[in-house]
Amino acid sequence: MITKFKQTPTEFTSLVERAKEMTKKSYAPYSHFNVGAAVLLSDGVIITGANQENAAYGDSICAERVALLYATANHPDVAPVAIAIAAHTNDKFTNECVTPCGSCCQVLAEMQKRFGSEIKIVMYGTKEVLVASHVQDLLPLQFNSSILPDD
Repeated sequence: MITKFKQTPTEFTSLVERAKEMTKKSYAPYSHFNVGAAVLLSDGVIITGANQENAAYGDSICAERVALLYATANHPDVAPVAIAIAAHTNDKFTNECVTPCGSCCQVLAEMQKRFGSEIKIVMYGTKEVLVASHVQDLLPLQFNSSILPDD
């Protein structure tokens, strides 16, 4: 279920603020689309990330994956419970909510499977904030290990 809010829900205010701060650490010289993400872990720790572009576009990485992969590499036994995403371009935050790309949704799906718990996705925009209950709201037909052969 995706819920729309006019303002950031109180429970996610600090998470969204951290994501907004991270947009300043983005490296986006090609798209000029600066994205920040903040992941809340089940122990209360917040891990942040920003998109990092590269002239070889395929070698770029989104803010969501930077934060999620750092979180699980450094806190491998602690489940992510929420992620906030914010973006700015032309020195202002986007009016519309920024959503995770397909690759980021796939990583979120794998994290949910790995930890056996859902991850809320908070998508910030100046006009509204969307909160998805879990990644299936954004990627209903995801690739997962049930498709892979058993060894």
